[in-house]
Amino acid sequence: YVALVIDLYSRAIVGWETSTVKDTAFVEQCLKMALWRRKHTKRPVDKGLLHHSDAGSQYTSIRYTDTLEIEGLVPSIGSVGDAYDNAAAETVMGLFKNEAVAKGSPFR
Repeated sequence: YVALVIDLYSRAIVGWETSTVKDTAFVEQCLKMALWRRKHTKRPVDKGLLHHSDAGSQYTSIRYTDTLEIEGLVPSIGSVGDAYDNAAAETVMGLFKNEAVAKGSPFR
């Protein structure tokens, strides 16, 4: 599994994590990397920043929503079954799959 945090303003991937299990700790590490990178590049995240994710159980867990609250982020989850507000993430994941895991990729 791969988790990415994308800064939609700059279109940069600011956090990433890979794992053999899809659990809360996995996506939490990705989020923490993104927040750490923003702090250490002197562009900390302001309180109230909107954090959009899909509706997976790891993103809706009490532990993850508590982490968002502690960090001052506002959670946003789209409706199940559509990708209208998740299009940017789907695009990046599609590019990632083509480049990194597609058959014949030098990164595979």
